[in-house]
Amino acid sequence: MTADRPTVLVVEDEPAQREVLSYNLEAEGFAVSRAGTGDEAMLKIDEEAPDIIVLDWMLPGISGIEVCRRVKMRSETRAIPVIMLSARSEEVDRVRGLETGADDYVVKPYSVIELMARVRTQLRRVRPATVGERLEFDDIVLDAETHRVTRQDKTLKLGPTEFRLLTTFMERPGRVWSREQLLDRVWGRDIYVDTRTVDVHIGRLRKALCQHGGEDPVRTVRGAGYALG
Repeated sequence: MTADRPTVLVVEDEPAQREVLSYNLEAEGFAVSRAGTGDEAMLKIDEEAPDIIVLDWMLPGISGIEVCRRVKMRSETRAIPVIMLSARSEEVDRVRGLETGADDYVVKPYSVIELMARVRTQLRRVRPATVGERLEFDDIVLDAETHRVTRQDKTLKLGPTEFRLLTTFMERPGRVWSREQLLDRVWGRDIYVDTRTVDVHIGRLRKALCQHGGEDPVRTVRGAGYALG
């Protein structure tokens, strides 16, 4: 996983299809993780907390529909968009997939261009800062396009790491992020950083957010991690 790049988990048991999907997603700028079975997908979801899941219905072991059901039942994963891929084109199958919790349903064979557009649509919902949208939380405003943060209309000075941390928090206010998840999202899985480094930068972020006064909006959740609000 690379810092700042949205992550997509591709769950597809057919190797050729899996690689075509992964290649196109990487060309679009996504970091891609791969799984060939439902069991492997559940492990990847727990370990990596992807931004989006592209999920084939027919999988060996745990089916795609069951993976989707489990993802949407758990509070820590239900916000992850799931795009279901299936050769089942009947309306009853599409309805079943959506009722299980899938956020989108794409029938095989599909247009790769259309699928990429659907992935970007889901990305705008869960990672709005990656497409330059402005984020707001209480009196804090983050403009991802201009890389500017204000609080009570006063500009805040943040380092690049603190900016990425704040972006992560503001995209999902209230969500509790573990130190390991923040390392993956902000620093990237390819770089080794001690978890204590997270605490150092959280401290710097808190100081920056309160440089013109106001209460500290970052909450420490004992034994779990950090959250905004």
